[in-house]
Amino acid sequence: MTIDYLGSLFETHPIMWTVAMLFLLNVGLSGFEIVIDLLTKKQRRWKDTLANCLILVSHQLVEKTAYASLGFVALLPFYLITPWHIPMTMWTWLIALLVADFTYYWMHRLEHQHRILWASHSVHHSSKDYNLTVGFRLSLIEGLFEWIFLVPMILLGFNPFQAIVALVLIAQYQHWIHTEHIGKLGWLDEVFNTPSVHRVHHGSNNQYLDKNYGGILMLWDKMFGTYQREEATVIYGLTRNINTNNVLKILFVEFTRIGSDFNKCRNSRDRLKIVFGGLSWRPLYFDTTKK
Repeated sequence: MTIDYLGSLFETHPIMWTVAMLFLLNVGLSGFEIVIDLLTKKQRRWKDTLANCLILVSHQLVEKTAYASLGFVALLPFYLITPWHIPMTMWTWLIALLVADFTYYWMHRLEHQHRILWASHSVHHSSKDYNLTVGFRLSLIEGLFEWIFLVPMILLGFNPFQAIVALVLIAQYQHWIHTEHIGKLGWLDEVFNTPSVHRVHHGSNNQYLDKNYGGILMLWDKMFGTYQREEATVIYGLTRNINTNNVLKILFVEFTRIGSDFNKCRNSRDRLKIVFGGLSWRPLYFDTTKK
């Protein structure tokens, strides 16, 4: 496949209709849930909901720019050096979804473990509500680096279009699970990412931290020891909440915290660990500095 042809697939391939229809369905479901919550007077932080919707609009504006094609362009060199290419058929799309789901698990897990990645991903976890609009609460800059996790798929022989779309479909699948209106689903909770399973992932309770990273399947969590059933009432949000509905602060507050800690570091080694290390790591002298 030529580069021009691969690029044209984002406009001409039939699967893009599926992508578009899923997006519209997710927006429609979110609107329907808002109506239900209004009619039933369900408690909801409405300013938080508005912030989530404004972030959705921001994403749509960003997707109209060249920034949206960054991942595709960055993956092309790896595609060009790969000596074999997997054809796109119904079966290879299913395999691509499976491989992308495995990729998503590890990408998601690393985003919870390394501070510079968490700075982006924490946007999604920063709401103290749990409703479908939280599915829109995503960082604007994850596209700068998430393509890196697709490199192994390209080296396996998948083309950039198929790899990116497979990851997009996994993300779109997850929208419907951001709700409290659907309870536990029995055996489905053991196999798939469901509202109950994902509520756990959004919990700031100690027993729920760093659990249920899977995109569609819970297979990977069970394989790697991160699966957790919903038991105690979930407390949503962060262990250190940001307490703001300002969209810019929601999107960038963790980066400002990293910057503040970076400036307090006394050597290059500590600066690197502040940026790329674990979420809770701080130099011992930070406590002394605060006194």
